[in-house]
Amino acid sequence: MAEKPKFGESLSFRAKALSALTNSIGVYALCDLDNVPIYIGQSTDGIRSRVRRHLTSARSDVIANRQIDVWEIAAVKAWPVESAHKINALENGLFHHFHVQSPLMNGAVLASDTPFEFSECEQTVMVLNDQEIARRKEPEARLPRQIQHYLRLVDHFLNVKSSKEMAVALDVHFARLKKYHEQFLDTV
Repeated sequence: MAEKPKFGESLSFRAKALSALTNSIGVYALCDLDNVPIYIGQSTDGIRSRVRRHLTSARSDVIANRQIDVWEIAAVKAWPVESAHKINALENGLFHHFHVQSPLMNGAVLASDTPFEFSECEQTVMVLNDQEIARRKEPEARLPRQIQHYLRLVDHFLNVKSSKEMAVALDVHFARLKKYHEQFLDTV
């Protein structure tokens, strides 16, 4: 089992890493511990500012609705743009590109009627260090966390917001839970 970091070490690493993230307008992907995008978003007031709000749960519906678990976010990919009129098409295209590979937890399926040419991200920023990622990926750490998050999401669905979008998030989290359960059983 990887050594647990000292209190606050992960937070200070994340804060320093975020300061390197572009604050241009554009589109970003929040990626999990396996570097798989789990959420695609856009920002017209700066990618760094928007991502920081996600990671601190400040004014972030996707966090407030428990659609994603900040604990799982290890990297941020950024696609800055020169003008705001390109953002929606880029977000829609990236959503559909990544959603096919692994279901996203955006809560809604974005429009796909805009022509889109996929391009690699301009910037990737790791918001957790390699040691912390390894520790969190251990089945005995990840499975209990996913169980807790799934239970919070179910409670939120039952008592706060039972929408089609939240049902999609439940499905995605259940599939992740099943995967982590299988990984856990492979280690015992």
